[in-house]
Amino acid sequence: MRPEVSAFVADGPLPDEETGEEEEIDRRARQLEAMSRPLSLAEAEALAGCFGPDDCYGLAWTMAHLIETAPGPVYTPAPALEVSAHARIRGWAVAAGLVAQDAGPDAPGGEDAGGFPA
Repeated sequence: MRPEVSAFVADGPLPDEETGEEEEIDRRARQLEAMSRPLSLAEAEALAGCFGPDDCYGLAWTMAHLIETAPGPVYTPAPALEVSAHARIRGWAVAAGLVAQDAGPDAPGGEDAGGFPA
């Protein structure tokens, strides 16, 4: 995995808009912008584990667009709350063919190496 992706993943999920510090959100945005495209499938799976509880001022969409550069769909478990930003983004990813509707560990994209958090 490339260092810029590893560094982003090591920082964990995106903060939420309510409690996230502006400096942290700006730093995470710069990290996403620095990632070269396309992502490998492993990088996309790791990045898929970094969605936070909301859109984080659009950073969740930036991550979704990065993930779509990977060669094939990324397995992610369905979110627990179907009303969250995560659920909306996952719905978009399913519609775009990036994520299987009822994906499981045997779905294209490999094993669950860090799906969307619930």
